Amino acid sequence: MVNNKPGPEETTRSGEEGTQKRSKRFEVLDNRPVNRDGLVEEWPEVGFVAMESPNDPDPSITVEDGTIVEIDGVEREEFDFVDQFIADYAIDAEVAEEALGTDSVEFAHMLADINVPREEIKRLAAGMTPAKLTEVVNQMNTVEMMMALQKVRTRKNPGNQCHVTSVKDHPAQLVADAAESALRGFDEAETTVGITRIAPFNALSLLIGTQCGRGGVLTQCAVEEATELELGMRGMTSYAETVSVYGTEDVFKDGDDTPYSKAFLASGYASRGVKMRFTSGSGSEVNMGQAEGKSMLYLETKCVLVTKGCGVQGLQNGSISTVAIPAAVPSGLRCILAENLIAGMIDLEMASGNDQTFTHSETRRTAHMIPQMFPGTDFIFSGYSAVPNYDDMFAGSTFDSSDFDDYNLIQRDFKVDGGTRDVEEEEVIEHRNRAVRALQAVFEELGFPPITDEEVEAATYADGSEDMPDRNQAQDIDAAQELMEREITGADIVKILVDRGFEGIAKNILGILKSRVSGDYLHTSAILDEEFNVVSAVNNPNDYEGPGTGYRISEERWEEIKNYRHAVDPKDV
Repeated sequence: MVNNKPGPEETTRSGEEGTQKRSKRFEVLDNRPVNRDGLVEEWPEVGFVAMESPNDPDPSITVEDGTIVEIDGVEREEFDFVDQFIADYAIDAEVAEEALGTDSVEFAHMLADINVPREEIKRLAAGMTPAKLTEVVNQMNTVEMMMALQKVRTRKNPGNQCHVTSVKDHPAQLVADAAESALRGFDEAETTVGITRIAPFNALSLLIGTQCGRGGVLTQCAVEEATELELGMRGMTSYAETVSVYGTEDVFKDGDDTPYSKAFLASGYASRGVKMRFTSGSGSEVNMGQAEGKSMLYLETKCVLVTKGCGVQGLQNGSISTVAIPAAVPSGLRCILAENLIAGMIDLEMASGNDQTFTHSETRRTAHMIPQMFPGTDFIFSGYSAVPNYDDMFAGSTFDSSDFDDYNLIQRDFKVDGGTRDVEEEEVIEHRNRAVRALQAVFEELGFPPITDEEVEAATYADGSEDMPDRNQAQDIDAAQELMEREITGADIVKILVDRGFEGIAKNILGILKSRVSGDYLHTSAILDEEFNVVSAVNNPNDYEGPGTGYRISEERWEEIKNYRHAVDPKDV
């Protein structure tokens, strides 16, 4: 008689027919981190579909006497304010009929074809409706999209942006981490707060820290709009990007907003010399329960066109804070790549996401990043966490400070420029220490709660806020508000730093302020190099047309990438 019951060490599970013996292989698989991720089946009726929803409209357009009177099956009298804004400000009516008449598969071929220049893609894409742009990229697989992305990026050289935040909003930690992030090669650094009223201190810490690491790094402090705009006007920040747009009228209304109010706000930033990009991302309308049954990509394409219509030079997209929603459905990460591609097609600077964690899987998080890193985008991460993820106040990034070496080695493995560099420990310690001492001097001169020598020492060697002593946060908040009430500006900080012997940092901050006055870095996809030269899509446009063209890693940059600090000379082995 055969005993079918499991032995005492055999794994079992309960089923409808009683206890069932389990496969040990499946037990191992079920316990893998990836199976803690939230995954759902498609549900098109409520928008839980990344691409190609059965409810997405067919592309169409009607132009009468230069006015667009119908888009994607909706007549002008039926337009909501999103449709009307796109029709009036985002679509080039002169090429619209030619663009809509181009077969979508044919245009997808043009995107992937190295023999079709970027300018021709841009010309026709300018006349396309949301449904047409969506239909085109739906024809492309992931590798074809990556090929196209390499061509449609606006600026020739790719770049990167980082998050520098602290759970404790600790100014000494922030200024040190900002210095290290700049030293590691990031072109932009972004912070936010745990408590809104402490924002001026965080902005000041980032300004001083980045300009200690290297001159020319642009910074922002993501808080509510009035404070963020005032910080920019004071010279404490140099760009803004957390101005959100949406693909349905109802979601706009939930925020008491319209495309017109967003355009007005954008002009407020730009007119004060603050670089501006909008933020959007697939899944936001689903998150708000107002997706109108459309695919995430179709609604995100509307966001891209609203951004274009507002006259804003760039867009942070790639799902951003709602990344877990597209990542939960089939083709979700492909959808994120597609929305990046569409932003490039219509000539927007592209900060391509990868800035919020969405998975427990090491494999999935790296796979998410590769489609942006390998072809290169204007900012591969719109927030690589330059601090441990427990300190990342944007809810954690795809990669954090513990991944610096992994990321640098991926660049080395594939000879690809991911926008960062390897650094020596002594160099980092030196820059962190100088940055904290500079902030210590500024606080002392302004009569703010002192940064102690103990804090200087801790921040110099810290990994994160767990390594920092606590501060009296109530006093810091009061002092941060005093900074605003006394109308202290970036110029005041420059003078203090010169008086206290930090001429190099002062010179770099002055360089940022002078760039604000000239306004040249408001151009599409502009960054500043170490000499404060503007590098943008205007003076350094992407001219990729196949092998030997476009951005190529220079010999100097390749030496920087390949000389990893733990690589040994084989002759010494």
